[in-house]
Amino acid sequence: MKKKIAFISEHASPLAALGGVDSGGQNVYVAELAKQLARTGIHIDIFTRWDNPSLDKVVTWKNGIRVIHVKAGPVSIIPKEELLQYMPAFKDDMIDFIRSEKINYALIHANFWMSALVAQWIKEALSIPFVVTFHALGFVRQLHQGKDDKFPAERIQIETEIVQQADAIIAECPQDRTDLLTYYNAPLEKITIIPCGFSSREFYPVEREIARTLLHLNPEEHIMLQLGRMVPRKGVDNVVKALGKLKSTGKPYRLVIVGGETDDPNPFSCPEIARLQKIAEEEGVLDKVTFVGRKSRKMLKYYYSAADVFISTPWYEPFGITPLEAMACGTPVIGSNVGGIKFSVEDGKTGFLVPPNNPAALALKVKTLINNPLLLKEMKLASIQRVKKNFTWKNVALLVSKLYQQIQVPNIETETKPQVVINKKRKAA
Repeated sequence: MKKKIAFISEHASPLAALGGVDSGGQNVYVAELAKQLARTGIHIDIFTRWDNPSLDKVVTWKNGIRVIHVKAGPVSIIPKEELLQYMPAFKDDMIDFIRSEKINYALIHANFWMSALVAQWIKEALSIPFVVTFHALGFVRQLHQGKDDKFPAERIQIETEIVQQADAIIAECPQDRTDLLTYYNAPLEKITIIPCGFSSREFYPVEREIARTLLHLNPEEHIMLQLGRMVPRKGVDNVVKALGKLKSTGKPYRLVIVGGETDDPNPFSCPEIARLQKIAEEEGVLDKVTFVGRKSRKMLKYYYSAADVFISTPWYEPFGITPLEAMACGTPVIGSNVGGIKFSVEDGKTGFLVPPNNPAALALKVKTLINNPLLLKEMKLASIQRVKKNFTWKNVALLVSKLYQQIQVPNIETETKPQVVINKKRKAA
């Protein structure tokens, strides 16, 4: 009999289109890890909140993978900052499904803190152990966003409880582990560092001239690429402000920005695009910026390959998958010296690390690459070598599988109905 594992990803479905406010790296992580584990013979059920009435309760997504849509609140899009109040319903619907299907899951892999809260409740009810990948930590988010952080105040206390109750914790980089130890007093023996990855089936170098022709980009311009979720903390404004400092190079250049809520770059549906357009106008570089909107996964390799350099300068970043994808396409990365980026980008070899919110420092590194074609070529080769050696999803899945095997799995009797203990206060979050 195949081993069965439940993933919980309450707001980030593998079926969602990427590039929006709540669709990004976690969606990719859940989807790619599930696919790799399924190829080893493990059956994966991914439980995610039902937010699209056109989707069935159960969707057979890939061979060995089902996506289970959990009824938790209105079947509509709700910002993740407002989802905590629906987690008791999520838990109830998930337990009902497990019992009705008579499934014996070997363990649960929770993604994000609210998913881990549900996993903790299910562990209490059905004795199923759980692993958690937080993807982001509330304490770190508050440090950087302050009053702009809209998550419930009790998030940090819930996360503190989770690190004690989880059977294992996956930190995505050394900084993630340090934050868990420093701010949450997490048991060191529970933490395993396992990075994110890239798919070599999706991301590989495409000849630059071909990619630019396909995307209707000027073959003579030096192209910088920014790709990902369109939210302020990603620091795209930092990139826009750096553009004006490149005029002294006397060379043609362009910033291409991929992402948004719609396939067309609509400032009305995506406030961040409107904000960035205003900044570009104030900086006198609006004609140097091209917004292209949200793009499908199959198109992203062409954007990565068309660029001379990929830029990612967020205020903070728990890991950051897009730099890996860029390097897999042979595009060097200039990234913030924070979180997972300083782990994945080898400074001076596969790109450069710069301070966040520092347009002058960013512009200086862009100039270095624009003026040094030989260095750019060397970095392209080094980027491909680094990600192939250290960051494939296949290797990530092997490490995760090894972690799963270390967890003691008790006998699970789904036919019994133990009492589920729920903190009533959390319903009013």
